[in-house]
Amino acid sequence: MKTTVFTEHHIAAGAKMAEFAGYNMPIEFTGINDEHMAVRQRAGVFDVSHMGEIWVKGPKAEALLQRITTNDVAKLFDGKVQYSCMPNGRGGIVDDILVYRVDAGTYMLCVNAANIDKDWAHICAEGAKMGMEAGHGKELYNASDEICQLAVQGPLAMKIVQELCAEPVEEMAYYTFRKTEVAGCDAILSITGYTGAGGCEIYVANEDGEKLWQALWKAGEKYGLQNIGLGARDTLRLEKGFCLYGNDIDDTTSPIEAGLGWITRFAPGKEFIDRPLLERQKAEGTARRLVGFKMIDRGIPRHGYELAAPDGEPIGHVTSGTMSPCMKIGFGLGYVQHEFAAPGSRIAVVIRGKLVCAEVVKLPFV
Repeated sequence: MKTTVFTEHHIAAGAKMAEFAGYNMPIEFTGINDEHMAVRQRAGVFDVSHMGEIWVKGPKAEALLQRITTNDVAKLFDGKVQYSCMPNGRGGIVDDILVYRVDAGTYMLCVNAANIDKDWAHICAEGAKMGMEAGHGKELYNASDEICQLAVQGPLAMKIVQELCAEPVEEMAYYTFRKTEVAGCDAILSITGYTGAGGCEIYVANEDGEKLWQALWKAGEKYGLQNIGLGARDTLRLEKGFCLYGNDIDDTTSPIEAGLGWITRFAPGKEFIDRPLLERQKAEGTARRLVGFKMIDRGIPRHGYELAAPDGEPIGHVTSGTMSPCMKIGFGLGYVQHEFAAPGSRIAVVIRGKLVCAEVVKLPFV
């Protein structure tokens, strides 16, 4: 198993550790509910160094990204971040990613940990068709093993991070970033995250990770900063209705049926992979849709559980589900037949052979 530059700190803090995407990662520290509420109410720090970073550079960079991603890269400006996904040519999704524009010829992609190798192979194959080379000092470069990343999330997160920065950063706009110094380290400070609680993600070179860690905890002590594991990261993103690759989206799900039409831009001249198919799905609709639902009866939905119509007829399956720390009820995401996708629709989760009543709701949950 791989480790991050922060792994020893997690073990010293008593984290419950487990393998995730090939890394030894902290799942929880003080408990998922406690960590979840710490992020909603104060601030928490997540080690997300397992995520991947891929650079796309040169005069063909934008053209390549317009080809391999669904969102409109031409809308980006220097210092802007864009959520997007890469279609796979078969109607599914290679990965959902963040695209960072440093300048017109320099972009960084943040990709999911479990998909780094797959994404890198896909990007290199498409880049090769345009004459782009891969490797150190080339137009395409996989820097994933050289960069560590901390997500500082919660309503007090930017107050903590501001103490590590000489220039004002508290008022930076959502989905923007800045190349700056954080705790004296060269960093990319990105006003992003996957909790919906506010905050940022900080990218630094591995050799600067320890310095950043120590400074962050020193600044965060008076604000009640807590360690947060992957368990609470999952419940936090689920309460906001954010998709998790491998659960809610994958190589078999299209962005249209996953509710990601808002990042699927059919801009003039943008001939991205699967465009004709996705345009048709947008116009005609899809047989199934990803929806959010809350339990009406008592019960906790889990990944893989069957979803049914009130009469018991199978209509889909749960992709993500748990008990909400904020709402104190079971809730989840799942694919259902399109006629059950409207908010207010009554459905059932099949739990141990019983139909447990639930209702489709508009996202986000909280």
